[in-house]
Amino acid sequence: MPTIKINPSEWPVLKEKFRRKYNHLTDDDLLFHEGKEDELIDRLARRVRRNRDYVLFTLKKGMADLESNRL
Repeated sequence: MPTIKINPSEWPVLKEKFRRKYNHLTDDDLLFHEGKEDELIDRLARRVRRNRDYVLFTLKKGMADLESNRL
């Protein structure tokens, strides 16, 4: 069971927020498949050199206010 549920329709906005914060990320790093949230979180944690909890917190924060440009 994933620790977060990302709606595929919201992912493009969240992905761009994450890319703005971490501009070294590639499209492959940000590739998301529905139901594979844990794989995405682990991949992002490795690429941004942070722990899994930090990435999870950051994603949840971005999802809380998709209209905002901030992450």
